[in-house]
This record gives sequence, C-alpha cells and structure tokens, in this order.
Amino acid sequence: MSIPIVMSPPSPSAVSSRLNFHYADELIQVERGTKTRGASRILIKVDPDCRVRVSAPDGASDEQVLAALKQRGRWIYEQLREFRAQLTHIRPRQYISGESHCYLGKQYVLKVIETPNELQQVRLLRGKLEVSVRVKSAEKIRELLHSWYKARAREVFDRRLDAVLQEALWVAGKPPLRILSMQTQWGSCSPAGRITLNPHLVKASRECIDYVILHELCHIAEHNHSERFYRLMHQVMPQWEKTKKLLDGMAAALLNDC
Repeated sequence: MSIPIVMSPPSPSAVSSRLNFHYADELIQVERGTKTRGASRILIKVDPDCRVRVSAPDGASDEQVLAALKQRGRWIYEQLREFRAQLTHIRPRQYISGESHCYLGKQYVLKVIETPNELQQVRLLRGKLEVSVRVKSAEKIRELLHSWYKARAREVFDRRLDAVLQEALWVAGKPPLRILSMQTQWGSCSPAGRITLNPHLVKASRECIDYVILHELCHIAEHNHSERFYRLMHQVMPQWEKTKKLLDGMAAALLNDC
C-alpha cells in the first residue's frame, strides 16, 4: 500500500498466522495471509491504523517471511512512527460548524444550518460545505455528508475512469465500477475486471484519484504486483510513486471517522 499503504491487492488476504519480530526497541506484530495462486513475491503493507500485514506464497515458510520482514524492518518501523504521529494530530469529528472537510484535494469549512421546515441536504456553496438539517444532530450530519461524498464519488470516479482509459490501451471496453467504503483499501480489482473504489478517495486530489484508478487498471493486465505491473504503472504514470507517497501521507486524515 512496492508496498501500498492503503491500496491493497485485488482482494484482501485471509489471516493464516501471526508473526512478530523485534526492531530497535519495538516488538512488531504482523498478520500473515496467503497470496493469489501463482504469485511469487512477498508483499508487506502498513495500514494507517498501524496494522502490519504480509502476504506470501503458500510455499514460503514463516522463517522466509520473517527474513523478508526483518530486511524491511527499518521501513516498517518508520511507517509505524509516521502513522502514529498522524493519528496523534487527528481529532474525532464532531460535525459542527467550523470544522474542516476535504473534497478533491481542497479544504472546505463545514457550515451547519438548522432548517426545521426545509429539505435536509449538503451543498458546496461559496467555499463552504453547507449542511441543512431539521434538527442539529452529529449523527444526521455525518449521514448526510457520507451520502453526499458517495454521490460525488460516483460522478467523479466515472469521469476520471473515462479520462485515464485513454492511457490504458490494454483494457478493452470500460470496466464496471463499484463504490464501497473501506478502511484499508483505496481500491481493488476483481478477477473479472470489476473496479471497486473507496468513496473517501474523492476527498483527495484528481492526481491521487487517477493514480488509484490506473493502479487498478494495471491489475486488469497483471493481477499481481509483478515486474510487468510496475512497468505498466511507470508507462501510464511516470511519477506514480510521488503521488502514492502524497496519498499515503493523507490517509489517516481522509479516513478520519469514516
């Protein structure tokens, strides 16, 4: 989440065992899962909630997986420190006027208006996210915002999919698109070629959205994170690693109270 932080392979690995190793002064606990049949690489991920996961081929022993983890020990340790630092600066949402909320990479101030006899809705108006409710309730405001983000996500993702398909010459026809809230994935691609995207991704910039869509389109050609997969990524988005790092750095904030 190569190691995508929030991005995951086409389908989440089932946890088959738990491993741990020491790095510096910390005991790092890791969930081990199995990879798609035929995959030969060990893939390590650190999620924004500070969960460490590794997926490995069926034939790889725990000793081999631990050796790979220890080899990347410094990277894992630094990722954990970075995500923990992010989490300390993130306050739980209260859904009150004055809060800052993201949309397409920009910050908008939340404005809550109590309108007992009018339609409950969310509008992006004059640089503010304006939420109209009959009675001020954090849960109702949260529900309205989530519905609004999901509707905007459907429109934006469909439009960006059309745009980036021009780069993915190996894709024949427009793949089906599903919107699904997830806490550890920005997107996934099914074996049949259906792309699933996280609606919270619409809070990020267009460049980040394009990166995630292109990542999943590359999985249509190569279902694993193989050398061919990364060649395709560099072909369609030469600066994808920079964009991935940017998205990873925002993950905890974008997924706050999702």
